[in-house]
Amino acid sequence: VCLLPRRALQPAAKAKHFCKAHAKMLRRIMLGLLGVGYLCYFIAACWLNFQRALPLVIMTAVVAFFNCWSLFRKFCGAKVLLLLRPVWKCCQKCWPWLRWLLWAALLGGLITWLVLDTSRNPQQLISLAGFCFLVLFLFACSKHHGAVSWRAVFWGLGLEFLLGIFVLRTAPGTQAFQWLGDQIQYFLGYTTAGSSFVFGNSLIEEVFAFQTLPIVVFFSCVMSILYYLGVMQWIIVKISWLLQVSMGTTSTETLSVAGNIFVGQTEAPLLVRPYLADMTRSELHAVMVGGFSTIAGSVMGAYISFGIDAASLIAASVMAAPCALAMAKLIYPEVEESKFKGKENIQLSSGEEQNVLEAASSGAAASVGLVANIAANLIAFLAVLEFINAALRWLGGMVDVEGLSFQVICSYVLMPVAFLMGADWADSPLVAELLGIKIFLNEFVAYQQLAEYKKKRLAGLPEWDGDHKQWISERAESIATFALCGFANLSSIGIMLGGLASMVPQRKSVIASLVLRALLTGICVSMLNACLAGLLHVPTEGVNCVTFFSTANLSSPSYPLYTCCKDLFASSVLENGTVSFTGPWAALAQGVLYLTQCCGHYNHTSCMG
Repeated sequence: VCLLPRRALQPAAKAKHFCKAHAKMLRRIMLGLLGVGYLCYFIAACWLNFQRALPLVIMTAVVAFFNCWSLFRKFCGAKVLLLLRPVWKCCQKCWPWLRWLLWAALLGGLITWLVLDTSRNPQQLISLAGFCFLVLFLFACSKHHGAVSWRAVFWGLGLEFLLGIFVLRTAPGTQAFQWLGDQIQYFLGYTTAGSSFVFGNSLIEEVFAFQTLPIVVFFSCVMSILYYLGVMQWIIVKISWLLQVSMGTTSTETLSVAGNIFVGQTEAPLLVRPYLADMTRSELHAVMVGGFSTIAGSVMGAYISFGIDAASLIAASVMAAPCALAMAKLIYPEVEESKFKGKENIQLSSGEEQNVLEAASSGAAASVGLVANIAANLIAFLAVLEFINAALRWLGGMVDVEGLSFQVICSYVLMPVAFLMGADWADSPLVAELLGIKIFLNEFVAYQQLAEYKKKRLAGLPEWDGDHKQWISERAESIATFALCGFANLSSIGIMLGGLASMVPQRKSVIASLVLRALLTGICVSMLNACLAGLLHVPTEGVNCVTFFSTANLSSPSYPLYTCCKDLFASSVLENGTVSFTGPWAALAQGVLYLTQCCGHYNHTSCMG
């Protein structure tokens, strides 16, 4: 009787033994079936509507390229290197003069492009001057001027510049990042399904905490799933490989900086946690600069929910990676012998979750602390800011200085910096205020204020309310978006020290000695990005005001209505109670009607007639 259960279990045991013995073959069969299934799906999607399937084609092409490259390196890399050795030796002989020839050609091309491009908009030269000033300032603050690796500096700035041109100036780049930003906005919209069930529709529509903070929970959950599946590690490794090959930096510091594009200042070092103890001071400094120069994907979702342009935020975070690595090597060059020089295979640490459900749960649970931290910081910093402003108003009142506040002080102190980044002189005080809030409080509060300026502009409010400027231009908005994109603020010093010191407690004193220099570098990296945004900014084409007035609903103000009314006011002439028009409005019969409609929304001397 006892033999019956054993006999019943024999088929299962045989099946288990067979699966173990042929695990590799079964895995290949499964992958082959999945590959065939995806190929059929891919062909069907392209056949039905190729334009709709274009994003799928691009993503498939990128993955296929890297997979083919990995296979090529694995099976043919050594043979190809052997064949190319004579060519490599010849290039090495010619390299001393060939290198200078290439640098001269690149410099000549860059100067020619700048002359042609800035001739149409000389204001861009201010941003270029600001970019050069910041680089020279960081070089002046360098720890070892003679040891600077100019290859890392120029390649890093070059990659940042090329990314900027691709994103801000080329149609494919603009469309790609705009599409990516739109998809992220749609994706974040799914947060409503969970938050409305828990809190109710009225709370998530009216209360900031229930509207924005659940996005952090959702984003953290998704990132945890992507880490469990290995997607994030794959992307980070590919980006770090590009930076490492071009800039000549070590694998550990490059991986950490590349990771900062997607995760926060304390999460990215976890990717290289086993190697932190053996890193040089320059490498540790680069790890910290990467953390200060970028923002985490989870809080990026919150900023997008404010109304900040998603494409600009993504571009700023991506462009900051090569710039952060370059400036880290400029201000703290490598003078020690790194243990990771020339080492390519760095084992990335992964989570300990057993399945996707556990990964999702862990990500959501881990975000609770981040959400509480954001909420607590907002309450504390906004309260402290109000207290400081009250104290400054009281002190200013003693000497008959009215309206003194922290923002006013920042607007005067940082106004030259804002102007050098490319903001108009009229917009510079408000951009300087945002910079001061970001550096001395945090970027969350600053982005909230920037979102308020943007909402006022889009709502069509007058630019000036007496002596008070209510919003900033689109160009200044773009510059501010890039300038605020980074964790480089005074409150982040404690987060960085606490996070890294807990990973490598034996190097706490080294980390403490580097953190202020890394903070300064991180602030300057965000400003360099902003200068590049100002240099490459292309003004949006204005609306045809005649067409707009004849087709749009003029019952409520909007930004196009404000710009068209401003143009109409500028062309109107009031003489003896009669209004006439100049320029393109002169031949328009409905000019007086349009002027009446504008006067219903905005005040102007022409309305007195």
